[in-house]
Formats: sequence, structure tokens, C-alpha cells
Amino acid sequence: LADTDTTVSQLYGVWKEKNMYGKKYMGVNRETFLIDKDGIVRKVWPKVKPDDHAQEVLDAIEELHL
Repeated sequence: LADTDTTVSQLYGVWKEKNMYGKKYMGVNRETFLIDKDGIVRKVWPKVKPDDHAQEVLDAIEELHL
């Protein structure tokens, strides 16, 4: 998703203040939202770690019969 004006990020609550090396700035938290065909958020993964995340999402899709 290219959200260059942060509209979607703000709607989903992932546009947040961050802090790195003592500097505060605004940025996107890495989260995944599983949304069904009716637009209902069925599952949220906060603080995503990319290593095994794809498999977690695929497993949830199967488990929820999406």
C-alpha cells in the first residue's frame, strides 16, 4: 500500500510518534491487518517481525476460511 499522505495509516492507527537515538519523529508502525471480502478486519498482528510472518498470515487465512 502506498499511503504517501498517511490517510490510511492514520485511519488504522499505525501513524505514530517514534523515537530513535533520542530524536522523535512520526512514522508507521509495522502491523498487518487481515481484512475479509466484506471489509471487516478479522485479525491484527501488531509489531510484525517479517521472518515468519507470511506463514502466520497464510495460516490465519486458512483457519478463518477466507
